[in-house]
Amino acid sequence: MNPSGNVDDPANPGETPVVPGETPVDPGETPVDPGETPVVPGETPVVPGETPVVPGETPVVPGETPVTPGETPVVSEPYRLTIENTYANNASVEVADFDSYNYYGAELTGKDQFTYGRFEARMKMVSIPGSVSSMFLYYDPSYMLGDEPWNEIDIEVLGVNPGMWQANLITREADVEGGRKNPKKTSETKTGFGFNATEDFHLFAMVWTPEYISWEIDSVEVRRDVLGMTKGQVEFMTKEQSLRFNLWASKSTSWVGKFTGAELADGPVAQWIDYVRVYSYDTATKTFTESWTDNFDGELDASRWSAGNWEMEHVMLKKENLVVEDGYCKLLMTREAK
Repeated sequence: MNPSGNVDDPANPGETPVVPGETPVDPGETPVDPGETPVVPGETPVVPGETPVVPGETPVVPGETPVTPGETPVVSEPYRLTIENTYANNASVEVADFDSYNYYGAELTGKDQFTYGRFEARMKMVSIPGSVSSMFLYYDPSYMLGDEPWNEIDIEVLGVNPGMWQANLITREADVEGGRKNPKKTSETKTGFGFNATEDFHLFAMVWTPEYISWEIDSVEVRRDVLGMTKGQVEFMTKEQSLRFNLWASKSTSWVGKFTGAELADGPVAQWIDYVRVYSYDTATKTFTESWTDNFDGELDASRWSAGNWEMEHVMLKKENLVVEDGYCKLLMTREAK
């Protein structure tokens, strides 16, 4: 059930998604209207020769080969760089039956703080209209805004399509006293899996270094941002961050679809986590070393994790919806009659 030392996804050994994709271009100079969905694949970006990477441009994990260069699984949309002051464009909002039901989600919140590293999780995700099923790194005071900056690195499977996922960076400079309020910057890309992410387990990974940030699915790198791309977001990503996973429902129908809650009538939907593995990063040698693995055997490790208990748009997160049993951690989305 829980692999030991092999980063390939045991649920799909040897599988390679069938449609080769291209690395999207840097949107730094030509932002795309956030109200539109770009459809033309980008060109491979030129990576400056001085960009520090490990030999062969493959992140090195002792005893493992986490990245398979040249095997991008499917076509990616170009980057979509947006600058906004709110979480999402909520101009078109649809709501579920909140008169009859309360809706609940879950968050697994890491207590450790990281500056750089490699972060893996073998997961089976959720995709119902309106849902967001995620793994992300987050600078904890980001939500305070004001004189706090924002740092966040995301993997998200959205309710509009279980066969596609979104990689995103979110940054915001702290406000200057007496000056204007600084907006957030985001740089979303949506990439097809070549499979339905809700049907089986797959290995998701984020790699964060001072020189680049990358995303992987089943040990295949599908996006890499280097210094100078996305309006300097890689350079700005310096705050220590916690590792988190959550399942919630957004009000932005253009982003995730219309949330009605009807899919919860027959019971909960669940984001399953088989294991989480974290590596530290040595900035001198540019190598990764495994720090720990949580296989979720027994009860939730309270020294490492806590449960979210706040409102996220259409749902309230509650600790009862974070369940550890039979070697898995499950994030549930539920509804309860009033």
